[in-house]
Amino acid sequence: MKTKILFIAMCMMPVVSNAAIPYRVEQVKMPVGDSETYASEHRFYIGGAYNFSMWQNFTDENNISISGDNSSGYDANIGLRITDIFRLEASYIHSDAKWNQFSFSSDSAMLNMIIDARINSIYQMFHTQMILPYVGIGAGASWNSADDGVHLDTKMSPTLSALAGISVEFNPIFALDFGYRYFYVFDPETDIVTDFNPSAHQFRAGVRIGF
Repeated sequence: MKTKILFIAMCMMPVVSNAAIPYRVEQVKMPVGDSETYASEHRFYIGGAYNFSMWQNFTDENNISISGDNSSGYDANIGLRITDIFRLEASYIHSDAKWNQFSFSSDSAMLNMIIDARINSIYQMFHTQMILPYVGIGAGASWNSADDGVHLDTKMSPTLSALAGISVEFNPIFALDFGYRYFYVFDPETDIVTDFNPSAHQFRAGVRIGF
């Protein structure tokens, strides 16, 4: 009797093993790192934005004051998604500014580090997230020029920025951006005011195209 039971058990082993194969295959094919699926499928993007800049008033140590006007500008961007929630973005920013005594223009190259609040990367129950808040910081350099007889001792200055906003992602390829950026240019050393640091509150609207 024991011999028959042992023989039947040995015959059943291949059947049990074959039954386990689909389960093992399914385990192997399950996605790994699913929280970074979006970034891996849409790694790069390009974009552009319109900037409405509110340039700040400035008073130097000699009590000389200048009043900033509002102006328009633009930027062009190319980005790399490292993960679903973190991306690097290189920006070219053109700004025109005017104070009551002179005009100032800058062409800036900046690298931004941006964090996206992509909820469905953490909670997979949210498979579609159209509204995507973000925050970021940036640093770079600005090439400056001025007119109205103003002399600049420094043609190139460091720049810093802080930005926040909301992206409206219609699909994985096309998105609209609405945001704010604080833009700061270190002292370009004018001959009118000392220690002049142009800064602006910029309100932005733009588009991004992923690929």
